[in-house]
Amino acid sequence: MAAALGEEAPDNEDYYSLLNVRREASQEELKAAYRRLCMLYHPDKHRDPELKTQAEQLFNLVHQAYEVLSDPQTRAIYDIYGKRGLEMEGWEVVERRRTPAEIREEFERLQREREERRLQQRTNPKGTISVGIDATDLFDRYDEEYEDVPGSSFPQIEINKMHISQSIEAPLTATDTAILSGSLSTQNGNGGGSINFALRRVTSAKGWGELEFGAGDLQGPLFGLKIFRNLTSRCFITTNCALQFSSRGIRPGLTTVLARNLDKNTVGYLQWRWGIQSAMNTSIVRDTKTSHFTVALQLGIPHSFMMISYQHKFQDEDQTRVKGSLKAGFFGTIMEYGAERKISRHSILGATVSIGVPQGVSLKIKLNRASQTYFFPVHLTDQLLPSAVFYATVGPIVIYFAMHRLIIKPYLKAQKEKELDKQRENTASDVLQKKQEAEAAVRLMQESVRRIIETEEARMGLIVVNAWYGKFVNDNSRKNEKVKVIDVTVPLQCMVKDSKLILTEASKAGLPGFYDPCVGEEKSLKVLYQFRGVLHQVMSADSEALRIPKQSHRIDADG
Repeated sequence: MAAALGEEAPDNEDYYSLLNVRREASQEELKAAYRRLCMLYHPDKHRDPELKTQAEQLFNLVHQAYEVLSDPQTRAIYDIYGKRGLEMEGWEVVERRRTPAEIREEFERLQREREERRLQQRTNPKGTISVGIDATDLFDRYDEEYEDVPGSSFPQIEINKMHISQSIEAPLTATDTAILSGSLSTQNGNGGGSINFALRRVTSAKGWGELEFGAGDLQGPLFGLKIFRNLTSRCFITTNCALQFSSRGIRPGLTTVLARNLDKNTVGYLQWRWGIQSAMNTSIVRDTKTSHFTVALQLGIPHSFMMISYQHKFQDEDQTRVKGSLKAGFFGTIMEYGAERKISRHSILGATVSIGVPQGVSLKIKLNRASQTYFFPVHLTDQLLPSAVFYATVGPIVIYFAMHRLIIKPYLKAQKEKELDKQRENTASDVLQKKQEAEAAVRLMQESVRRIIETEEARMGLIVVNAWYGKFVNDNSRKNEKVKVIDVTVPLQCMVKDSKLILTEASKAGLPGFYDPCVGEEKSLKVLYQFRGVLHQVMSADSEALRIPKQSHRIDADG
């Protein structure tokens, strides 16, 4: 049921589903649905004491749903934040004449006040670990020279460099943030580290400024100032000034980036860097839902180059991406291609093959885990050897699919089952309550259903023969899974009006007489009905809209 409300309203009660109306329903539609359910659940229509009590409970629930949705202010709050938004303290000071947009702004203000009380407890850790591996001995060996050395028959794979960096943020106020970062680097036995402290202040909705102080064992103290400013709605500028103190004296630096949105998905950049490695750079970046394209040109000392790259984004649940780039300059030419894929909820694995002259062949493996990045550049050969290119391309693919099938897939399946078991345990009492409410609603519907069936039979109209809601298993590979469905024939027949049954785009678990028989799992509705004496059958997804009858639902008599 929560899925139907969307991510912004994760509550157990879906008022739209309960009334069986669209989220865009008008006041007239809400009123018609409310009157229909009032006629069904009104306590005065039931003489039996037990049924009367059950009717009162359901009548109050329907009345509560109508009260919330019929008032523009409370409906705006519910649409954005769900039932919990209505229960949040502080709404008593909100003027009733405010528009939904003003109500949302007021709610966000109240949220910010609550967040500010917890700012001291929040951080945003980010880290990178890079391990450089020299594996050139796999493809380019000097067997004759080392044939008499013990153990020389095994290729020597070495870790020749390593870099570790970490940063944390500490919000001080709603506008001020302190950032502490540090890094350690080592290469071929030599290395060093640095530590930096920055204080960032958001000056307005259009910009912010940042002061930075740093020190390290290889470089002296560093003082920097960074400023960001929106010049217009489509243009912004970033300026970074720095003073680096070293044994050679003070080394100033200035970097300025001017960017402009060329259209909805395209941004153009102009960068000027003076001081250390001075350069001018211009680039155009186009990012859409299915692709990412970049073209860049740089003129500078010591590096000048031209680069073009393209990335295609597949619209699958694993967020698969394939990419390729070509970069040529004074340093030579490098071609790269690779792919990345989501392997778990918080992890993305990627591999890139780099082929260059005179750089040789390298394989770069990257793992993003939440805000942490693990990078493993593996240098395979200094020459363009076809064998190195082949193994760098095919090896990661074979290893990935083997790991995905033998390790990742079983692990994710076990995690999903564990989460489902925990979710079922946490919602067991709520599901039991919903089941009891659904059973009570079905008992209250019996008399109305008999009248509806008599009317529909007289006109050769719509008769619901059987209806089931829940998890259906049709795949033979999953035949051992337990089918979890409930009979909803009576509730659906009760919703038939003038030989029509219309269900809106919402989770059907919230409909009167329904409940969720398999929390956290995919559900469907299967209906077998008779219309004009002919059998029809349809199956629809949980949140899919459904209109009955339809010619396409007709069961072929010869089949």
